[in-house]
Amino acid sequence: MVTKNIPDNLIFYDGECGFCNSTVQFILRKKKVNFYFVALQSVLAKEILESSNVIINMDTIYLWKNNVLFDKSSAALQIAKGLRWGYPLFFIFYIIPKPLRDPFYNFIAKRRHKIKNEFCLIPLEKDKKYFL
Repeated sequence: MVTKNIPDNLIFYDGECGFCNSTVQFILRKKKVNFYFVALQSVLAKEILESSNVIINMDTIYLWKNNVLFDKSSAALQIAKGLRWGYPLFFIFYIIPKPLRDPFYNFIAKRRHKIKNEFCLIPLEKDKKYFL
């Protein structure tokens, strides 16, 4: 597994999804810790995830944190923990077993293109350093 030079709090997201890109923008506005982003379509994402024996699923968000790869609802809840305001409170849902949490995640993920279909993400100059 490749762990060298992978920044902590690296989010792998569908770069061609409007909902996903809006989520990235939301995270950038609300973050209390630094998050980094890489599109699942990128060569870098493919190299990192395949070296971790992960078959990339475009319906899935992945988070690399503390040398652990989280996916789906686990990734979303770990991300919420790193946001400001009341968003870390969502982490309480982590006590619900993943097989019960992930169907809700899957419901949203399968409809994400209908929720928001625009996908042009142009990061602000101050945020470009967070994109790999």
